[in-house]
Amino acid sequence: MKKYSIFLLLLAFTASSIAQSYKFETKIDLGALDVLSQGNTGTCWSFSTTSFLESEILRTTNKHIDLSEMYNVRETYPVKSWNYVMRQGKAQFSEGGLAHDVINSMNDFGLVPVEVYTGLLKRQKTYDHSQIVGELKTILDTYIKNPKTYDGDWKTDVSEVLDDNLGKVVTNFTYEGVSYTPQSFLEMTGLKASNYVTITSFTHKPYNSSFILDVPDNFSNGSFYNVELDELVDITNDALKNGFTIALDCDVSEKTFSSKYGIAVMPKDEKDYDSALKSIEKELKVTPEYRQKEFENFDTTDDHLMHIIGLVEDQKGNTYYKVKNSWGGNSNTVSNDGYIYMSEAYFKLKTISIMVNKDALSRSVKKDLSI
Repeated sequence: MKKYSIFLLLLAFTASSIAQSYKFETKIDLGALDVLSQGNTGTCWSFSTTSFLESEILRTTNKHIDLSEMYNVRETYPVKSWNYVMRQGKAQFSEGGLAHDVINSMNDFGLVPVEVYTGLLKRQKTYDHSQIVGELKTILDTYIKNPKTYDGDWKTDVSEVLDDNLGKVVTNFTYEGVSYTPQSFLEMTGLKASNYVTITSFTHKPYNSSFILDVPDNFSNGSFYNVELDELVDITNDALKNGFTIALDCDVSEKTFSSKYGIAVMPKDEKDYDSALKSIEKELKVTPEYRQKEFENFDTTDDHLMHIIGLVEDQKGNTYYKVKNSWGGNSNTVSNDGYIYMSEAYFKLKTISIMVNKDALSRSVKKDLSI
C-alpha cells in the first residue's frame, strides 16, 4: 500500500512537471465592439485604432457607436499621396499606417458611423484593396517623373481612384434622426485628438524624451514618448486596471503568434515553439538590450496593429493581454473568437508602441514626460 502511494505521488509530480494545456481566467475585460475583418487590406492601423476610439466612447458615454474604419482610410490616402509627391517618390507609399494617423484624420476630417460610410461598393461584402495602391502609385510616379507635362491634376486623379474604390467623401449625413457633418459628429462623441499619446521603449534615444520613430509606416513623422521597458509594461497594466483600453502596434511575424490558437508567446527554448501554442512553456526573459537588438536587426518590425481590452491569467498565475485582432472571428474552438492572448514576454519583445488616453497615465509618468 505504501509503495502504491509513493507511485501515485511520483505520477502526480511527473504530471505537474509536464507542460499544462492552457486554462484561462478573465481578470479584466473592458468594453469593445465586435471583432471585424480587415479583409484583403493593409488597414489594421485603422481597424485597431477605430476600435480603440469606439471603446473610448463606450467608456465615457456608455454609447455603442460603430465608427467607420474606411472613412479614416479614405481621408488618409490623399495625405500619404502628398507626402510621397513632395518627397519626390523617396518615401514609402503603401496601405500601412500607424495609430496616430487615425487620430490625425479624426482631428482634421472628423468621424462618421460605419452605416454612413462602409467603404464597400458594387455589392462587395468583404474588403479588397489589392489594386488601390498600384493605381495610386502609377498616378503619383507619372507626375513625379515629369510634373510639367502631366495631363490633368494628380490630386483630382487620386480622388477619383478613391471614389471608385471606397466611395466619395461624406460631408453631411443623418444618424439616429440627427443631421451631422463629420466634425459635428466628432464633437457629439466627445473624443478629442489631444487626449491621446503614443509611447514606446528603445535604448537608442534618451528615456523620458520624445522622438520621431524611424519605421516605414511612420510617413506622417509621428512623435513617440520613450520610457523604460518595465515602465511601458506598468503603464499598460495600470491603464487596463483603471478602465482604459490601449491601441497596440507590434510584430506578429513570429511563429509563436497564432490566430488559430489565439495565443502569442515567447518561449525561452526554440524547441518549445510548437508546443507553446497549446500548453504553458517557460518564456524568455526580455531585456531592453535584447529588445533593441531585435528591433535593429529587423526581427521586430511594425507589421500589425491591434487593440488591448483586458487581462487574462493561466492556471500558473501568468498574465496575458486580451488583444482584439482584425482578422475576423474564427469558428475553431481553440481560437478565442478572434482575440489573441498575448504573454508579457511577447509584449515586451515585440511591441513597437502603444497609444493610450493621457488620463490613464500616473502623475509621475506625466511629470517625467512633461505631459
